[in-house]
Amino acid sequence: MSNPIILAALVLGAIGLVSAVILFFVSKAFYVYEDPRIEQVAEKLPGANCGGCGFAGCKALAEAIVKAGSMEGLMCPAGNDQTIGDIAQVLGIEAVAANPRIAVLRCNGSCTNAPVKAFYDSALSCAYAASIFAGESACPYGCLGCGDCIAACQFNAITMDAETKLPIVDENKCVGCSACAKVCPRNLLEIRKKGKLGRRIYVTCANKEKGAAAKKNCAVACIGCSKCAKICTFEAITVENFLAYIDEEKCKLCRKCVNECPTSCIMATNFPPPKVKEEIKEEVKTENE
Repeated sequence: MSNPIILAALVLGAIGLVSAVILFFVSKAFYVYEDPRIEQVAEKLPGANCGGCGFAGCKALAEAIVKAGSMEGLMCPAGNDQTIGDIAQVLGIEAVAANPRIAVLRCNGSCTNAPVKAFYDSALSCAYAASIFAGESACPYGCLGCGDCIAACQFNAITMDAETKLPIVDENKCVGCSACAKVCPRNLLEIRKKGKLGRRIYVTCANKEKGAAAKKNCAVACIGCSKCAKICTFEAITVENFLAYIDEEKCKLCRKCVNECPTSCIMATNFPPPKVKEEIKEEVKTENE
């Protein structure tokens, strides 16, 4: 009675031993060396796995950084200068200061600027609404206000303004990961440089209709008049399909275009208020004294 049991145990043991030997040699044959610095770099990253860097997650970004041997073109939007310094120390390279980026909304079609002309009563999803609906303001390019960008943000950096029904980006929380930009069906969220002192200039409109049609749906729509492009001495503004766009690399933040725009659709963020004539005269008087 015991012989079959012992025989079965021996057979199973032999199979297990042979399998272990085979697995051992297979693992040696197909062993892939992983640079220990990859894990070290991954530990320095925030671990948000937001995908804003263009990779599947922090581990994939760490692999790319170690393989490249530098951080040129490989930045973590959720990180900061401390993150860059820590990674540079692991790799033994010089740390380069980060260029913070932030999401900006290319729409100012609030309830005041673009009055409601229809009522949407269906699934609260921008993606779904965009497929069947022009928008409550009738602007085919405006924000739908269903909050897909809010749901996509892992950093709680976006909230919906109850009065304007437009999303608001919190500058202190946004890391420019582009998750919100990817889910917006109308491409209204753009990732731009945060700018020195948080100052940046951009067009808050994405309407490509002709001037009259665009203005009919929204009081602050870009009408493609090209006044901003003509006054810009840095060739930072182009007008295509009746819509102006400001190149952040060429823009020198002079704000001439802001004052020239007839519909006030160009946004200048975090700039001090313009000086009045009395203040300018007082400054000149002080300098002369």
